[in-house]
Amino acid sequence: MSATSQWQQVSSREVYGNPWISVTEDEVVRPDGGTGIYGVVEVRSPAVFVVAVDDEDRVVLVKVDRYTTGAGWEVPAGGSDGEDPITAGRRELLEEAGVTGGRWRIAGEVDSLNGVCRAPGTVVVAEGVVVGDGVGHDAAAEGISQVRTVEWSEIGDLVRRGEIRDGETLAALALAAITFGRWG
Repeated sequence: MSATSQWQQVSSREVYGNPWISVTEDEVVRPDGGTGIYGVVEVRSPAVFVVAVDDEDRVVLVKVDRYTTGAGWEVPAGGSDGEDPITAGRRELLEEAGVTGGRWRIAGEVDSLNGVCRAPGTVVVAEGVVVGDGVGHDAAAEGISQVRTVEWSEIGDLVRRGEIRDGETLAALALAAITFGRWG
């Protein structure tokens, strides 16, 4: 918990864990003084989200079939596995989309599902990437079936049609748009 939080943790116990997450059940005192139980999922490795654009200023997206939510378009992403965000971003972009190169920088930090999770992530952007002719070498295991590039102007249409609905992708695209000077 943050040092500035009004929540107080009375006790905590792990009720489930695997190599990627832990789940704790915390006895808490809420900001209103009431007591309760709070379930928290914590990721074991911070995530990295990659917004990559080619020399024609098109954004790289991958079609991912998620066990929990089904298929949709997302930015390439994954665990940082102890690497710095740019190194992890380069690895994830190659593994998922078969995309290489580019000029890289950090766009910002995000917290995913912060109402129930401790899942920090970093959004990285890459300009001038080289897009291959298929998915990356690790794509099938991730449920990735397609890679495509889209104009920035198409992103809103994909969101409106429900083809992009992943909150992390939406946050990554927003931070990238700010970083590239497309928003305020």
